[in-house]
Amino acid sequence: MCAEIYFAGGCFWGVEHFFKGVDGVLGTEPGYANGSFANPTYEQVYTDTTGFAETVRVQYDPSRVSLARLVRLFFTVIDPLSLNRQGHDEGTRYRTGVYYSAVEDLPVIEAEFALLRERIGAEPVVELEPLRCFYGAEERHKDYLDKNAGGYCHLPLKVFRYLRLYQDIRLMIEGETDGVARMAEAAALIFERMRFFWVGFYRVIGDELVLGPFQGPAACLRIARGRGVCGTAWRGARTIVVPDVEQFPGHIACSSQSRSEIVVPLLRDGSVTAVLDIDSTSLEEFDASDAIWLELICETI
Repeated sequence: MCAEIYFAGGCFWGVEHFFKGVDGVLGTEPGYANGSFANPTYEQVYTDTTGFAETVRVQYDPSRVSLARLVRLFFTVIDPLSLNRQGHDEGTRYRTGVYYSAVEDLPVIEAEFALLRERIGAEPVVELEPLRCFYGAEERHKDYLDKNAGGYCHLPLKVFRYLRLYQDIRLMIEGETDGVARMAEAAALIFERMRFFWVGFYRVIGDELVLGPFQGPAACLRIARGRGVCGTAWRGARTIVVPDVEQFPGHIACSSQSRSEIVVPLLRDGSVTAVLDIDSTSLEEFDASDAIWLELICETI
């Protein structure tokens, strides 16, 4: 079975390359969507007078990857608050949007938009519309980054690393019922692939966080609720990104080498069961992109 969805996320070279790497995607095609006339050329679309957006048609197998996951992955590679601009590319042709060809897909997509609004605390400037028209781009634009190693891509390289990490974690822990084993495998993979200074889990046991599986130097064994970054993330049931740990009130210094930190809660039925704690020796290592990818990984765990 094959279904399709259309994503406009800035320059279509990088967006196509990203979705080609998603397990369950059967095919991709860069093109131009929802403009004002038939069969536009790249040169015409580039004038920003045609109403077309650079868009990627994604064909996928719903038994292998859900529409909801595809939309959520799309949100990891765009800035949902940037109007008519992604990366260094600016113009209406680079606007962001999700365009559907099957009306029954709309409720699924709307649910993901609602989750996005909750996460960013604002209204995204991402179009959500039915597909009115789509024309495939010229041959030179298809598989552009495969044909041109080192070619221009507005997406940061880490999104491709996170995609492979996310999919490998899903593959490795699938079918494993023991929570500690799932955490141990995830911690090892994150540490190995992303080269962070410390990666580990703290489990909620009673009124404390207790050290669980981790990779890196020795760490604090127990953390009280509300203490430090981990305890604060537990109490608030929300991800916390800390650009400079020395500026975080009540920071618990397990290692003097840690400079920045991100903590992501693991939730079950609305309650925090553990937190994923990651430290870096660099300042400002983590941002909103890390947060959404690590939240996806924690949902999987």
